[in-house]
Amino acid sequence: MTLSSVETAAVSAPTQERIDRIAAAAYRIRHHALNMGEVQGQGYVGQALGAADMFASVYADQLKYRAEDPHWEDRDRFLLSTGHYAIGHYAALAEAGIVPVAELDTYGSDDSRLPMSGMSTYTPGMEISGGSLGHGLTIAVGMALGLRAQGSGSRVINFLSDGELDEGSTWEAAMGAHHHQLGNLIAMVDINALQADGATNTVLRTEPVTEKWESFGWYTQRVDGNDVGALLAAFDNIAARSAASGQPSVILCDTKVGRGVPLLETREKAHFMRIEENEWQICREQLTAGYEGTAA
Repeated sequence: MTLSSVETAAVSAPTQERIDRIAAAAYRIRHHALNMGEVQGQGYVGQALGAADMFASVYADQLKYRAEDPHWEDRDRFLLSTGHYAIGHYAALAEAGIVPVAELDTYGSDDSRLPMSGMSTYTPGMEISGGSLGHGLTIAVGMALGLRAQGSGSRVINFLSDGELDEGSTWEAAMGAHHHQLGNLIAMVDINALQADGATNTVLRTEPVTEKWESFGWYTQRVDGNDVGALLAAFDNIAARSAASGQPSVILCDTKVGRGVPLLETREKAHFMRIEENEWQICREQLTAGYEGTAA
């Protein structure tokens, strides 16, 4: 676990039972994503696999919600700014019991509630329609302000990508969150070093990312986003700080596209993948073998 220079260790390390429980949820999320991807034969499968540990940490450990009532007023809000990651989000919603697992088979199909890019008007539990990168954090700031004005103790967790750090609106929102002292706002940035136009550092270099967020007044941690224990410890560090401190928090998560499936981890064109018909079962077998090896 790599933390910024201003970090201290978590109040107590996450228990192994807790880590194992979230790792199992992440494994199931990855399986769901592969099954959905096979419906279309292609898609943003690599991102779903890479971010599965992030989704699992949120939905199986952090988020306050009611599966039977997605609009429950006292829920925490999870905003998927990166709409093309919807395949991973749907898998997490199924794991949480908000979307039936059987419905995942309709992914991307006509009249499905699960379109390939996330849309709040279609999907239970989807708070915003993502897709145009750079909008998520701005909406999250508004939601966090509104919840605080209502006296609500609910939090806003915004999932965004390293590609979104190219967008000026993201940094305007970051400044706004610090100015308004939004201690009820958490950002999670998936840093997988890949964008539609190529490697992130060749499109627009955003490093040093940690120092940038710190300079914008955010409580900043950078962790291995495929290490469940590190993710849980980062959330525990945030929980140890009072929301009344007025400092928004960000967890910078270094992840690997296709994580858990070696066949896809090494694929050169990984932003939007075409996976051959005979490869899907290989992917599932590799995922299962890797998980069982880790669990053993």
